[in-house]
Amino acid sequence: MRISGQRTQTGISLIEQVMVVAVVAVLACVAMPSLGKLVQGHQLQATQFTYLATLRYARNTAITHNSRILFCPSVDGRHCRDTADWTQGWLIARDRDRDGQPDGPPLRTGRVPRRLTVLGTAGRKHVRFLPDGTALGSNLSLLFCSSGDDRQALRVVVSNAGRVRGATATPEQSAICAAAAGS
Repeated sequence: MRISGQRTQTGISLIEQVMVVAVVAVLACVAMPSLGKLVQGHQLQATQFTYLATLRYARNTAITHNSRILFCPSVDGRHCRDTADWTQGWLIARDRDRDGQPDGPPLRTGRVPRRLTVLGTAGRKHVRFLPDGTALGSNLSLLFCSSGDDRQALRVVVSNAGRVRGATATPEQSAICAAAAGS
């Protein structure tokens, strides 16, 4: 019951507002490391997916255009590097003369997000898809890991038959990738 002339208090006081902001700040500080790991894991998966899609594109291009298609690490997006480190980027191009370098402009290029490392197997520095879709040579495994995280790593495998698949890295592979990422 309200007596005329009396005011009822409405709204939130300054002290209550400060307390709400303090509670939200504490919760944000607690959630921040987990959120960072979540974002990093998503970035790792997205990079693996990009490589899977790119390799499938390269293989399909080789088959449909009846040509040799090269997938290799690249820094400048125009030339292939002779390295197992794919962290600087990659390119796809035709390789008619079989010299391991693009013949003409690349069909596609790409970069790796910061704080991610991509390493290939030491014996194989590129993939050359033949017109029948095969990728002769030893299997290529590309390892994907985040800087400073040896618990979470992914990989992409290209078989001699040209098949491309994604997988989780073994603990040994994760350790190798994390060690390279830390250097």
